[in-house]
Amino acid sequence: MPRDYELHKFRPPLDLKLDYASELNEQQHEAVTSPPGPALVIAGAGSGKTRTLTFRVAFLLEQGVPPESILLLTFTNKAAQEMMRRVRDLVGAEKLAISGGTFHSIGARVLRLYGESLGYQPHFSILDREDATGLIKTCLNECGEPKLRKLPKPEQLAEHFSMALNQGLTVTQWTANAELADLCPDPSWLGTVFQAYQLKKIQGQFMDFDDLLVQWRALLIGNDAVREAQQRRYQFILVDEYQDTNKIQGEIIDILAARHHNLMVVGDDAQSIYSWRGANFKNILDFPRRHPKTRVFRIETNYRSTPQILSIANAVIEHNKDQFSKNLSAVSPPGPKPAIVPCQEAQQQGAFVVSRIRELAASGIPMDQIAVLYRAHFHALDLQLALQSAGILFSITSGIRFFEQTHIKDITAYLRWISNPFDEVAFKRLVMIMPGIAVKGAEKLWFQARSHLEKPSSTDDGSLASSPGPSLARAMALSSSAVPKKAAADWAKTASTLSQIKGPAERIRPSELLRTLLRDLYQDHLVATYENFEKRREDIEGLADFAESFDGLIDFLTQVSLLTNVEAETDTDEAQNQARVRLSTVHQAKGLEFEAVFVIMLGDELFPSRRSMQSRQALEEERRLFYVAVTRAKRELYLTYPLCRIQRGVGAIPMDRSMFLKEIPDDLVEEWDLLPYHAW
Repeated sequence: MPRDYELHKFRPPLDLKLDYASELNEQQHEAVTSPPGPALVIAGAGSGKTRTLTFRVAFLLEQGVPPESILLLTFTNKAAQEMMRRVRDLVGAEKLAISGGTFHSIGARVLRLYGESLGYQPHFSILDREDATGLIKTCLNECGEPKLRKLPKPEQLAEHFSMALNQGLTVTQWTANAELADLCPDPSWLGTVFQAYQLKKIQGQFMDFDDLLVQWRALLIGNDAVREAQQRRYQFILVDEYQDTNKIQGEIIDILAARHHNLMVVGDDAQSIYSWRGANFKNILDFPRRHPKTRVFRIETNYRSTPQILSIANAVIEHNKDQFSKNLSAVSPPGPKPAIVPCQEAQQQGAFVVSRIRELAASGIPMDQIAVLYRAHFHALDLQLALQSAGILFSITSGIRFFEQTHIKDITAYLRWISNPFDEVAFKRLVMIMPGIAVKGAEKLWFQARSHLEKPSSTDDGSLASSPGPSLARAMALSSSAVPKKAAADWAKTASTLSQIKGPAERIRPSELLRTLLRDLYQDHLVATYENFEKRREDIEGLADFAESFDGLIDFLTQVSLLTNVEAETDTDEAQNQARVRLSTVHQAKGLEFEAVFVIMLGDELFPSRRSMQSRQALEEERRLFYVAVTRAKRELYLTYPLCRIQRGVGAIPMDRSMFLKEIPDDLVEEWDLLPYHAW
């Protein structure tokens, strides 16, 4: 055993007979066989970082490092299970005493052993987000109501609490946040609710998901005996996807490694794209400063993409200032030049993608090896219609599909009730947006409103003859006596807005109606309810843009209904091996790879987004997001954007291509002219 690996306790080294030099490339081999001490492995996209980590574990075991002294941290249960399976296969052991898992699972394990010093018994319950939101609602009720017209929603506070905890903010720091002014102008009251929530969790022996990290860190900082025991036990620590760690996770790792300093973190700063959910980009950038004598290893050999695709990725990411420089090189043979494809508008973009998918499939590329990526879900609405019309099966990868999101279901509830005054479900949903109206109140109001609704008359062709708006406004006015005082202003505003709607539903412009409803009725609710209200407003504005191609409300709602019922990817689909084109946001596609990738809607203020232009840090994260999109492609890459956006009353508004496309040297791509496709 090399002297560098002498430990206070070790076991006879395993004789695995692994030939590391032949199994690994030169860069991987250097990282895997490096001596103890802090190490930062910058593993570029498709460079085999999982292989590097698993061989590193095997190498440690061969040096006599006890398995129980190794801690392997990952971000998802699936990744943890896959990593441990690979290690077991590599060393030929069915079971290993290595501590491996997600940050949260390891945190829960430690807290059940030592949490009593924090006031928690080993049997504490772990709250999911729904349970945590319910507990916050109880705290809101118990803390009393300040003199405010609208109170923050429990769901909104849950989001704020989570972000504050993961950023390591104190109550005072959190309530001093200027962004909370829209949520509640009384920061002291918010602080009271926050503290009540923390106390309620201790009293009920609850921990929410964030506590598994926050309390783990508190335990390590506040309990010398536990900290020293953990530091002695974990002599070698390895962390996957280090660029995605938040402030709390970064501090936990640093504390655990403070005794032996045998910490290897693997990640790619160029794929750090999750700041919006708390990831701290500085963790990876500042690692060498926080850990003196850090060895930095760069793994730049890419086993996924062609040289042509990697040339684009390298050319774009070099514009970022905050990064570890790297240059991906390809193992794959040369392929076709990536194509930049300008389209007249979103509909032609959808038609082009459909046509090219058919050609790729005819050339032998399986449908499930084709992906369409985009910055935001509403960017793909026209494409979904085009795929559906062409009979091309597709799956949508997302946490929550576009039309399942609460704010989209809310705004479409207005449209549904305007289109069909007897839509009880839509009516109840839109009135429960108003303050002071719950399920029973909505039932009572529906009973009142229904008795005043007029059945719309029809013309000879079956279309509606009258405007639904004034009729709905009249029914609301006649029902106003049953409205709670808290909701009276919103009720009157809704009735007034509806009274202005002219024309039968078949001819009401859905795009204009969506913008009116957003401006006059729903925007205040977004601001008062959601921390990310700007993103949700952009979703609705995107839905209004999508609606420009529809002349009537009924036709629009029919298409929305069809899109809403598109099946998301399921285990059943995979089991039946149904090949489907993959539609996904870039965030959701991270870690995946496909033979052919389309990145669509690469227009100015679409990708990068308008909000990201406000700071260099945000813009650089958008560029990293584009880098992730490009590096999902193995052989074929198509970068598309519309030349204009259609706006009612204005017509076609010219749109420039994304700045990221302008950063690609002309000789690395070919630009396609879609004139032959105008007949579509």
